[in-house]
Amino acid sequence: MLGQAVDPGQLAFSVFCYCLFVLVPLCSVAWAAYYLLSLPMRRQERARFFLDLLESALKQGRPVEQTLVDMANSKDTALGVHFHLLAAYIEEGLRLGQALEKVPQFLPPQLNAMLRAGEELGDLRKVLPACRYLVKDAQSHVRGAASYLVVIVLVLSPISILAFNLMAVVIFPKFNELMVCMTGSRPLIFTFVQHHVGWLIAAQAILFAAIVFSAMLYIGGPRFVRWFQFRTLPLVDWIAWRVPWKHKRMQRNFSAMLAVLLDGGVPESNAVRLAGDCAANEVFRRRAASVQAALAQGVRLTDAVRRLDDSGEFRWRLANAAHARGGFLRALTGWHEALDAKSFQQEQAAAHIVTSALVLANGVLVALVALAVFGALVSIIEAGVLW
Repeated sequence: MLGQAVDPGQLAFSVFCYCLFVLVPLCSVAWAAYYLLSLPMRRQERARFFLDLLESALKQGRPVEQTLVDMANSKDTALGVHFHLLAAYIEEGLRLGQALEKVPQFLPPQLNAMLRAGEELGDLRKVLPACRYLVKDAQSHVRGAASYLVVIVLVLSPISILAFNLMAVVIFPKFNELMVCMTGSRPLIFTFVQHHVGWLIAAQAILFAAIVFSAMLYIGGPRFVRWFQFRTLPLVDWIAWRVPWKHKRMQRNFSAMLAVLLDGGVPESNAVRLAGDCAANEVFRRRAASVQAALAQGVRLTDAVRRLDDSGEFRWRLANAAHARGGFLRALTGWHEALDAKSFQQEQAAAHIVTSALVLANGVLVALVALAVFGALVSIIEAGVLW
């Protein structure tokens, strides 16, 4: 009643239940979504912080290894537990490149290869500009993942799959009995959906499983993806080679590293080998090996790199950079930025196309079920009126 006093104890209990069963689960889900979605950004910030630390040590003329050990001894947790493990290996007497091989989880494999190449070159400072390109890729990954998250939450959630199963097991058989008893026939759309509802559920379950698997790859990062790589059959690397935006980033990493090494006076064959390792892709590495073989036969570098780029653009860019002033890296900077922009555009376009297609496919499934249900209801109502 309006004038009835509210029991404070009952009100407090209601508020407690609301917080416990509504607010706490919602906040937990929101925090988990934020934590998982921001994983690439945190990896990027960790890598950027590490590069800043290296650059600061090099500018001050301090030994890099000792700087990393001192940073770890300060108990700073910004770089994570793997950084402290890296520092422990360095403290045992390993050089930076050797320690990075012992702790591959700390940095992306491409960045590990670039730093090892810089160590072999004898000047880490020269490879830092090429490393900076790599730590910008996470922004594109996060934006694309946000689109897939919306699809998981609003379209391909497990609740929709359970709802379809409930309709197939409970609602459709009841409608079927009523229509057979009252009209002796069933609408064509209802018959089609009832006979194929299992396939519709399976299709939605497959789409949901594909999205969940993609989310696992996103959360696991590069190291988790490498679990699906086979030594004799580099399937993961072959797929990455065929994905347009990943291919462009490989070209960017290779070109930037090759430019740094050539500017540093490294022989062309060794420069191609080290730059090929920086792509962290077996297909790219094999093509780089073929470039090395061509160089050993006396082919010019600008002609040998045809094996790395079917379009021929890289050969043209490298030939122009060879005649430019200021070195290869400075001459190729514009192309590297263009590759960055194109890869970002292609990844975002692919994310929007995939998510839009999933929404449309789910809409078709829902429309079929809705037409079947409403067709059954109309048939039952018309039969009831005739009675």
